[in-house]
Amino acid sequence: MGTPPFISCQIFSSSAGAVSGGVSVIVSGIVYRISRELMIKTQSRAPDFVLQDDQGQETSLRALLLDGPLILYFYPADFTPGCTKEACAIRGIHEDLLAVGLQVVGVSPQDPQSHTRFREHHNLPFTLLSDPDKVVIKLYDVDGPFGVGVRRATFLIGQDQQIHDAVLADIFIDRHAEFIAKAIASRP
Repeated sequence: MGTPPFISCQIFSSSAGAVSGGVSVIVSGIVYRISRELMIKTQSRAPDFVLQDDQGQETSLRALLLDGPLILYFYPADFTPGCTKEACAIRGIHEDLLAVGLQVVGVSPQDPQSHTRFREHHNLPFTLLSDPDKVVIKLYDVDGPFGVGVRRATFLIGQDQQIHDAVLADIFIDRHAEFIAKAIASRP
């Protein structure tokens, strides 16, 4: 069977600062660098999609945008400590989002039933979308390293389907709340 690979992770940054930093993963002595930059860029067109929501109903990006600009956030899994912290932080500012005409939707690989339990358990007032095959996760370039997990990312998408801003913060959960607070402050 052989020896399992040795895996080690560490945070690194370049001289350009935190934006161009990333994560170094060592697998069996080979170093892989995982960037903290998104391949999908601001001012590009957000990929359209159709996914099931936490009620089992299909919804598309276009349909969501009919109700106004969208904060679309990707997270690894329901009920994990980091994802729960992030969802509850968004819950705490949800009324502020609505007051400035923004809506929020979360996307992760869990099924609609898991999302329903997660929403109900934490009183989340926003929609969660199920992407079990990670099709949309890959479209938005937030698939985890080596296809494992999901990178934590948040996008501000206008009704014109343009990505106006984005943040990729992986383990730095508070950056998502800061990003959303910035989006709220920038609204008229």
